[in-house]
Amino acid sequence: MPMKFTRRVALALCGAAMTMSVAAPVMAQDAYPSKPITLVVSYAAGGGTDAIARVFAARLEKALGGRVIVENRPGAAANLGTEVAAAADPDGYTLLIGNQGPMVVNPHIFKLKADPGTDLDPIAMIADASLVVVVGPSLKVNTLGELVEAAKSGELVYGSAGNASASHLGALLLGQTAGIKVRHVPYKGAGPAVNDLVGGHIDFMVTTIPSAIGLIESGTLKALAVTGDKRFASLPDVPTAIEAGVPGYTASAWYGLVGPKGMSADVKSKLEAATTETLSDADVLDKLKNDGAVPSSMGPQAFADFMAKERARWGDVVKAADIKVE
Repeated sequence: MPMKFTRRVALALCGAAMTMSVAAPVMAQDAYPSKPITLVVSYAAGGGTDAIARVFAARLEKALGGRVIVENRPGAAANLGTEVAAAADPDGYTLLIGNQGPMVVNPHIFKLKADPGTDLDPIAMIADASLVVVVGPSLKVNTLGELVEAAKSGELVYGSAGNASASHLGALLLGQTAGIKVRHVPYKGAGPAVNDLVGGHIDFMVTTIPSAIGLIESGTLKALAVTGDKRFASLPDVPTAIEAGVPGYTASAWYGLVGPKGMSADVKSKLEAATTETLSDADVLDKLKNDGAVPSSMGPQAFADFMAKERARWGDVVKAADIKVE
């Protein structure tokens, strides 16, 4: 009797162990996220992309029920952060805030280690934001028209968050539309560029509103125009570029969530749902509005289609401008 009981217990324990070993992977998959998620930002801290990412990440944590850590990986015209995300395991624990520079413009300019169009999966669009034309204390102009005239009478220097960033493209389009030539100095993010603008090392910027609004409100920087089709609520006295005398000139920055190619459908679905929940939060909407951004409702396919059109559009701009990497 004891012998039969011992064998029965042993068999039961063995069966339980086999059941646990089979079930464990399913439980781990269902538990996503079971560890912190790294949200890569391809620019230095303090710029517009960084500001949007931190607003988004703070609320995404609640929607996912897990920690989300923002990691700044600036460098190589935002290609470095893109490469980091593309090379990561496609398990959903390394994601990227992508914008038009590295996602759709850089492929026309650089020989890339990772092609955003094939090596990254779109998850959801987050927001679209206007830019603002600002000058530092060393340039004595008060309007966008005066800036254009100053550029015609002598070479002006503008800074950007890096080659092919929204600030680079915005200033490039301003030059093309207004018929002026200005020299470009790229930085590793909007924050360092704004610092040099304040210090008088460059003349002006077309930058994201979050990176400059505090300095505008303090009077350190002067805002000449916003680049959207309507005025920005927090800067009601600043005209649009069209109102300020540059017909046809509009520019914006957009931000989206992407991840390494090969993520499971379940993980992507959870991330898309969490993004939708995050962008419906009243506090997030207020913060995005204060940053000059409008939340988006694009899911994976709509976002992919949008980026394909943007890639073709900016390819034409790059070709016409004959952009050279500096």
